[in-house]
Amino acid sequence: MIFPPTTDGLALGLGGAPLGNLYCAIPDAQASALLAHVIQDGCRTFDTAPHYGNGRSEHRMGHALRGLPRAGFTLSSKTGRLLRADPDTPREQNAYVDVLPFAQHYDYSHDGTLRSIEDSLQRLGLARLDVAYIHDIDVITHGARQPEVLQTVLDGALPALRKLKEQGVIGAFGLGVNDSQVCLDVLRHADLDCLMLAGRYSLLDQAGLHDLLPLCEARGVRIALGGVFNSGILATGVRGGGPLRFNYAAADAATIARVAALEDCCAEFGIPLRAAALQFPLAHPAVEIVMLGVRQQTEWDDARRMMAFAIPDAFWQALRARGLVPEAAPLPLQTAA
Repeated sequence: MIFPPTTDGLALGLGGAPLGNLYCAIPDAQASALLAHVIQDGCRTFDTAPHYGNGRSEHRMGHALRGLPRAGFTLSSKTGRLLRADPDTPREQNAYVDVLPFAQHYDYSHDGTLRSIEDSLQRLGLARLDVAYIHDIDVITHGARQPEVLQTVLDGALPALRKLKEQGVIGAFGLGVNDSQVCLDVLRHADLDCLMLAGRYSLLDQAGLHDLLPLCEARGVRIALGGVFNSGILATGVRGGGPLRFNYAAADAATIARVAALEDCCAEFGIPLRAAALQFPLAHPAVEIVMLGVRQQTEWDDARRMMAFAIPDAFWQALRARGLVPEAAPLPLQTAA
């Protein structure tokens, strides 16, 4: 096991994007109180990245964690973006607000990766990372340059992370991405310990089901899932009147219709959509934990309740019968199918 559950056994960890002020600013006092609450509540797996607020999330998470016994938690961060001091950088960028005064520069080279890990450790105030992910190496991020980026990762970032693992600076390494295809591309050439896969295996989007997840299961690549609410639409549903985001953008009509159908089935069985969204992906044997980004203590507490919410087998079977989940997707059934 790479990603330990909460102390009472829930496969739930804390994602650090909101702590970097994703979409809206969180005051320092609120962030500190949230982290203290989650730690007290038994969370043992935490994830952050330089990208999250230009280092703000790493600073906040490190401040909360570094006074704890180091063996008591698992912490991941990411490589691929170096931060350089720049007083003129916009304070709102990449969907983050009130970011720290640094400019981001992509660097997936061997030396850039070593520098990235060193910088992250300094921001965190820690001597090692349990997991290091190579961040955002997909076509959506890099466009026509993506094949060049991929080659640099194979030639530079991965050898650097292997070296750091041998030295004990990191415990494991993999990719942190929103795209399942790029994981397959890397796994054709290299071994990975784990993936942080965001949004590509959820109640709404099963892009990773047929190729990536079986390969990971066969090769022992453990998956931490982010984005199980697909940018919020599976948390709010589509009938509340708020903004409907899917995959970090406005949801299209087909997505809205599919979520509405999921909501209808949930309503028939008296099940919160959030509970179904959190529990569904954990039925796959390659998935080890769900990582959830929250802004308030109440959101974490709600996720805990939703993870433990009793869902009857008939609900999952109804989703399958209505074509809302694929036949090949494992279901979290309470009794043998």
